[in-house]
Amino acid sequence: MRNSLIQEIALSLVLLVLLVLFLNPMGIWMPGNVVMLLVFILVIVFTLFASFIWREKPRDEREMVHGMFAGRIAFLAGAAVLVAGVIVQGIRHDVDIWLVIAIGAMIFAKIISLIYSRLKN
Repeated sequence: MRNSLIQEIALSLVLLVLLVLFLNPMGIWMPGNVVMLLVFILVIVFTLFASFIWREKPRDEREMVHGMFAGRIAFLAGAAVLVAGVIVQGIRHDVDIWLVIAIGAMIFAKIISLIYSRLKN
């Protein structure tokens, strides 16, 4: 369990570093071919990260509650950042469609998962 947690945290940190590297304004310090390599690495690291999340199995009720709390905080943080992006870009009259799609996908997935869990249990 401890080893798995350390691996998940390390993978999460690598994912964050990769995402920060994409904040390359106007290609100043990263040529296009490096960006393409980073896209490939990002896909692989995110796939590994998603596999950790997907196969996560709580051993008892306490771990289940901790996982649900972490998921709720992550959902709210992600949604808040995306809504802030829509607000800022809305004020500039240039809303990026991907912000709206991301918020919509998060809300849609939340609704579908609620319906599924209510029908299953």
